[in-house]
Amino acid sequence: MASPNTLTNLIPFLYSAADVVSRELVGFIPAVTRDSRIDSVALNQTVNVPVVGEITPVSITPAATAPDTGGFAPGNVTVTISNQFAAPIAWNGDEEVAVSGTGLLDNVMTQRFAQGMRGIVNKIEADLAALHAEASRAHGTFNIQPFGTAGDLSDMAEVIKILEDNGAPQTDLRAVLSSTAIANIRGKQSALFKVNEAGTDQLLRRGIIGDIFGVGLGQSSQVKTGVAVGTGASYTTNTAGYAVGATAITLITGTGTILAGDIITIAGDTNKYVVKTALTAGVVTLQEPGLKAAIPGSAKAVTVVGATDRNMVFSRSSMILATRSPYMPSGGDQADDVTTITDPVSGLGFQVASYSQYRQRHIEISAAWGVKMIAGRHAALLIG
Repeated sequence: MASPNTLTNLIPFLYSAADVVSRELVGFIPAVTRDSRIDSVALNQTVNVPVVGEITPVSITPAATAPDTGGFAPGNVTVTISNQFAAPIAWNGDEEVAVSGTGLLDNVMTQRFAQGMRGIVNKIEADLAALHAEASRAHGTFNIQPFGTAGDLSDMAEVIKILEDNGAPQTDLRAVLSSTAIANIRGKQSALFKVNEAGTDQLLRRGIIGDIFGVGLGQSSQVKTGVAVGTGASYTTNTAGYAVGATAITLITGTGTILAGDIITIAGDTNKYVVKTALTAGVVTLQEPGLKAAIPGSAKAVTVVGATDRNMVFSRSSMILATRSPYMPSGGDQADDVTTITDPVSGLGFQVASYSQYRQRHIEISAAWGVKMIAGRHAALLIG
């Protein structure tokens, strides 16, 4: 147990706990862009992340002077540090003596710290997984898990195609899948674990999948499953007609709701679109880059895809996780000692504060964070 004014004796237990937690089903945190340098933003304040839009090439016209073109006003998206949580751990002298008698004190301490960090990690993972509602489009079949056909990796090929068509960078793609999707890969995609075909025995011997078609695979227990959807039925587009790239579509007839994050299909178009803004005053807004196939000037049926699992495939730069330690007041609070430990695998930093109380010790493991979808067009869903 630590002395009244130091955490030094607890550091080995904390790092051992971090080592355990970092190898659980945490797929999003290592896969997204991470910024742990946001040290001047208070809770619920925002920081701007610059976003540079497309540049349209122009024809070259020789002249005596260079043209006065190319200026721009940079855009930005904001990231808010919207969460700060602490995992509290307390024990008193009687509890310590009781456990010490069993010889398991070290194990119990490590496990308690591990569970504290696990709780925070799962909250961060869940926030990142919730960004599925801001992805561009989806691939897959309602109520049928991906990779379920033996020897068929077309599910991954099709979702990569969505990202390619959207212009996403192809050098740092990531997929975060549910345990069910991963089970299908392990159980049915023999080309990945036959050593003579895969070129490695990692999946067969160690369960390590690696990547598929250059997409690094991760698994997360926080992938959203059975995501509820709106009740919209019998809607059709109006007869105005819409060009490729249109995002605001007017619907007529129909009943019920179409919600942000829903997936819809339009008759005559094989794409599955993610809804950005719920149906309001007859208009539904799609996530960028909008329609991939034009809608002719005739009414086309619009269907809401039922509740699905939301596996995600994305460019690392499409999402950002901003983290920092929770702030202490100037001069500190009643903590005897405060330190920061870094998970050596995920890179997450946890603040650890120790408080001496009447006949007991209270320790908090804490973190502050915010998440943001930076470029939804560089993220897609693999539903099931």
